[in-house]
Amino acid sequence: MTRLSNGTWVLVADGEKALFLENQTDGEDPFLEVIRQEEQDNPPTREQAANRPGRFNDGPSVHRSAVADTDWHQLAKERFAKDMAEILFTQAHKGAFEKIVIVAPPQTLGELRNELHKEVADKVVGEVPKTLTNHPIPEIEKIVKNELAGK
Repeated sequence: MTRLSNGTWVLVADGEKALFLENQTDGEDPFLEVIRQEEQDNPPTREQAANRPGRFNDGPSVHRSAVADTDWHQLAKERFAKDMAEILFTQAHKGAFEKIVIVAPPQTLGELRNELHKEVADKVVGEVPKTLTNHPIPEIEKIVKNELAGK
């Protein structure tokens, strides 16, 4: 049995954008149809951060050390993974999909994996550690098919 059978969902995400696709055919010749799109406005940290890093005294001396600024861009990506996990949990509860393949860059894939509810994690039939959010859908179909086939 192919992992990309009819009705299998494919989530293509990168930490800022996500495409929810559903396979309308079989795994031999997949035809992925967009069923939902999500996008987060996540400017680089330099546009979200304070003007200067904070400083603190190193004890009784006059020496002061800089404090690293928060990586707001990375925090937003992690929050995005949490949001995608919530959407998948809601859809799984509705019975919208029985199987799902997750396509994301390795770090985003790891963050998503950590956030998935058990109910969704049990439906994951494949993972593709690649960034495909800006690829045309026919190319995504081909890459996912080949990756799941082990090519």
